Amino acid sequence: MPDEPDHVVIVGGGFGGLEVARRLARTALRITLIDQRNHHLFQPLLYQVATASLTTSEIAWPIRSLLRDHANITTLLGKVVGVDTENKRVLLEDGGSVAFDTLVLATGARHSYFGHDEWEPFAPGLKTIEDATAIRRRILSAFEKAERTTDAAERVPYQTFVVIGGGPTGVELAGTIAELARETLRGEFRNIDTSDARVILVEAGTRILAGFRESLSEYAYKALSKLGVDIRLGHPVTECTREGVKIADVFVPAKTIIWAAGVAASPVAEWLEAAADGAGRIKVEPDLSVPGHPDIFAIGDTASVVMPNGRLVPGIAPAAKQEGQYVGDIIRARLAGRAAPPPFRYKDTGSLATIGKRAAVVDFGWVKLTGRFAWWLWGFAHIYFLIGMRHRLAVALNWLWIYFTGQRSARLITQGQDVRGSRPD
Repeated sequence: MPDEPDHVVIVGGGFGGLEVARRLARTALRITLIDQRNHHLFQPLLYQVATASLTTSEIAWPIRSLLRDHANITTLLGKVVGVDTENKRVLLEDGGSVAFDTLVLATGARHSYFGHDEWEPFAPGLKTIEDATAIRRRILSAFEKAERTTDAAERVPYQTFVVIGGGPTGVELAGTIAELARETLRGEFRNIDTSDARVILVEAGTRILAGFRESLSEYAYKALSKLGVDIRLGHPVTECTREGVKIADVFVPAKTIIWAAGVAASPVAEWLEAAADGAGRIKVEPDLSVPGHPDIFAIGDTASVVMPNGRLVPGIAPAAKQEGQYVGDIIRARLAGRAAPPPFRYKDTGSLATIGKRAAVVDFGWVKLTGRFAWWLWGFAHIYFLIGMRHRLAVALNWLWIYFTGQRSARLITQGQDVRGSRPD
């Protein structure tokens, strides 16, 4: 009986994991991709689901469907809870395991509350579709509860929305919530004026979009302020409760708090007993392998990859895709008996962030753009990376409708439990 081909196991169906699988499709290798969810998520647009601009089906695709034409790839639905490096097996939550010859860990990131995990029920983060629909429910339900409240003072917390974290996600959330209140919902309520809503963006640092050029950060600050967003810089959050948030020493009553301030890697470093950085990401070798384990690779938000200038490769989709392509090429080279590619080098494709529906900032290094043209460029870039013509057309038409009318059609308050099993107040 002929020997079975080498078995490559990929944990995680995000940008990086999916790119590895595609790179190894139609090779002589057996590929198994394991994910705890059955879909690939276009996470850069997740905030638009949370703010009622897009539906979940427009930014997520079944993994099996994406890989159906590749006979050497098997997709498994399961949650990985550990790795047995001695016996080369991936351990699953249900007690099962999967043997591997080569392992690629692309398990992504989770929310980091900087030692205050007790804040999570009151300030949910945004990483999954479940997070997005729960946050959308909180936002829309807050207006409904304000409509039913007869006391003006009691309405204030329901019409106050606090976004913690001034990175791209926080900026995009704050701008879209402000537009939702001032444009989309205007005139739909009888007892409240939705334009009275307060949107507060809290950033502990000295400026928002700290990863962008200072001039672009300044533009974003002015654009958000024009939308009515109250930006609090240099003031860390010191408490989150059901009743509101404490910014430095000032308590702000708010029923809707959204966490966009920090991320931590999944516990892969603990599984492998590998060295990790402060965010829990594995410190990998130049070829993205785990030190001491040449047949185990870590990519995307799972890995801490240092560039020649000493800075870390950013935790963004283009970086994960590049790392996935690189690891796929290494595995293909090993299969063919060729020399391995040179050490991984990240190619910066630029940074983009949108501020509402008519403004954005774009930094390609050699060119910096702001305003409406930057917004159109931001839109085209995101549509280009969506999977499938149907999704591209659906998102494009949705955005055009919102752009010209201000209306968002995905304003559904679905029933169910809120983030982490707690029900909204």
